Amino acid sequence: MSGRSSPPPGRHAVGGRVHAVAAGLGADVAVPHARAPHASTAVAAAAPTRSRGELDVALAAACAGDEDGFVALYRDLQPRLLRYATALVGNDAEDVTAETWLQIARDLPRFSGDVDGFRGWASSICRNRAMDVARSRSRRPATPTDIDVLAEQPAPGDAAGSALEAMSTREAIALISELPQDQAEAVLLRAVVGLDAPSVATVLGKRPGAVRVAAHRGLRRLARMLDDGEVGRA
Repeated sequence: MSGRSSPPPGRHAVGGRVHAVAAGLGADVAVPHARAPHASTAVAAAAPTRSRGELDVALAAACAGDEDGFVALYRDLQPRLLRYATALVGNDAEDVTAETWLQIARDLPRFSGDVDGFRGWASSICRNRAMDVARSRSRRPATPTDIDVLAEQPAPGDAAGSALEAMSTREAIALISELPQDQAEAVLLRAVVGLDAPSVATVLGKRPGAVRVAAHRGLRRLARMLDDGEVGRA
C-alpha cells in the first residue's frame, strides 16, 4: 500500500509529519508543550531566501504531499508567525505556532491559492489559536509583551521606510506596545508577517481600507516616536 495514495492522515499522524520536518530543521514544533526557545531564529538563519515563484512551486508541492515543499513553507513563515504570536500571547507563542502548524499540515491538501493566500490563511489560524489560549487563561490578547523574544526574530527583508526597518530593533518593538491594539496588529501583520492589506483584513475581520488606515497611523506614530527620541527612555 502506497503512503502517497492513502487518505489524509489523522491528527496523530500529522503531528508525526510536522515533528519529522521540524527535526530536519533543528527545531521541534510537533509537540506543543515541548518548547524549543527561539527555534525559528536558527531555522531562518539557515534558510535560503526564496523568490515568490519558488514559494508558489513549494506550496503546490506541499499541497500534493511533498515534504520538501512543506519545509520551504515552514522556513519562510515560521519566524514571522512566532513574532506575531509572541505579540499576542507572549510566552505561549511556541505552543500557539506548534498548534498552528499541526492544523496547517492537516488541512493543507484542501488549501487552494497562492503563497500570499497561504500566508494569510496561516496567519488566521495562528491568530485563532492565540485567541483560544488567551480565552482559556482569561486574558485579553495584547500588543507585544516579550520584547527579548521579538527582537531576536529576523525582520522581513523587504521592509520599506525607517519605521519598518526599525522594527528589527529591540527599542522600536518595545514602542509597538504603546500603539492601540488595532494599529499594533495591522503593523505586525503587514510589516512582520508580510501580508497585503486585503489579507490582513481577512485575518482581522475588517475592511482593507480600515486596515490600511490602522497600519498607516501605527507606522506614522512609530516614526514620530523614533524621531522624537523616545527609544531607550526609562
